[in-house]
Amino acid sequence: MKKRLIGWALLSAMLAGLVGCGQTSTDQDAANSDASQSSGSSDVITVAMWDSPQEPGFTEILKKFTEETGIETRIEVTPWDQYWTMLEAAATGGSMPDVFIMHSNEIAKYAENDMLLDLTDYISKSDKIDMSKYPQDIVSLYQNEDGAQLGIPKDIDTVALWYNKTMFDEAGLAYPDDTWTWEDVAAAAQKLTKADGSQYGFAVSPDNDQGGYYNIIYDYGGYVLSDDQQTSGFDQPGTIEGLTVLMDMEKNGYMPPYTTLVENGDCTLFMSGQVAMTLQGSWKVNDLTNNEYVKENCDVVIKPMGPNNVRTTIYNGVAWAAPANSSDPETAWKVIEYLGSQEAQQMQSDLGVMMSAWEGTSDNWINAHPEFNLQAYLDVMDDTMVIFPHSRRTVNWANMIKEEIGAGFTGEKTPEETCKNIAEQMNQILKETN
Repeated sequence: MKKRLIGWALLSAMLAGLVGCGQTSTDQDAANSDASQSSGSSDVITVAMWDSPQEPGFTEILKKFTEETGIETRIEVTPWDQYWTMLEAAATGGSMPDVFIMHSNEIAKYAENDMLLDLTDYISKSDKIDMSKYPQDIVSLYQNEDGAQLGIPKDIDTVALWYNKTMFDEAGLAYPDDTWTWEDVAAAAQKLTKADGSQYGFAVSPDNDQGGYYNIIYDYGGYVLSDDQQTSGFDQPGTIEGLTVLMDMEKNGYMPPYTTLVENGDCTLFMSGQVAMTLQGSWKVNDLTNNEYVKENCDVVIKPMGPNNVRTTIYNGVAWAAPANSSDPETAWKVIEYLGSQEAQQMQSDLGVMMSAWEGTSDNWINAHPEFNLQAYLDVMDDTMVIFPHSRRTVNWANMIKEEIGAGFTGEKTPEETCKNIAEQMNQILKETN
């Protein structure tokens, strides 16, 4: 398989430049040599993740694994913003966690450089893993160019509309339901917005792509990335139309100012009672359902539709993976095999950790928080499902979109100008990285 090692080489050089901060180069070489042998060599298997609200549930799941196998595990949680820096540094130093969560944004980089354990043969011999039970789009995300399976799906996520019942009651408005369109959202947002700036009708942050504005793009017949992953869809009429609806809410004052959204985030603003409605992915459910204000005032409903009753949800799923240089791949596989099994996936759902990837195991997820209509996240699966847009270097153009889309929210550019600017830059990135 063709390798592209420039990124890793540069990272190695950067890390080498930091040696003088506390270690000599000789010390660092020795440390790296030790680290390259350490993955999987400990009696305790490290399991790395970024989502701290999921830690209690996985502590329970892995406790049962230990009871069944005698294999000890230790969960290591690193916040999302630092997780990938940690993993890159660990990969370069040869000391990656024994088992860790991989994301569709990052898989290509690790796959191209043979950093991940090939699970194909392990899967073929397993009586616990059945790859046909997972969504096949998610299965495919974690394969390399040769079709080797590098990750076992952990979960599946969808998107729904959260709303503040108290604010709706005060405004004399009926709650959102499954007939709502984006025009209904905009009309309600106007009535729910207070002139003094203490309350806004709707919010979607510039960095909320999968859980936010990507969905409205597809609802209006647009797309983010072509099926062949070669061209941007931001210059398509449907994309421009959908984002115009969203940006007009900002322009008309029904959404918080752009700077407020950037500094605080839509979910935080909603949980603090400053926003009446917001789109949120199912990965945010633990944060929302554990918030006291949300418990007292809010609920969730299936997301709105676009024209012609088109309702689309962007979905994705992460996967369990292990390093290719593990000194104990058999034990690492036993952990991954258990976490991907129907038993553990059912526990993940039953404990309210996350919607599980194994077919039929997510129904009980809603029972963890019966006071909320979490069924909305399952019901949307009956509509159009679009796998999270991705390519060989998703992060490159996804980060660019989050930066450039602000021009449309602030009024610096029109929605059409913003979208066409994004399309131009995205096409260039795709050309350079594909």
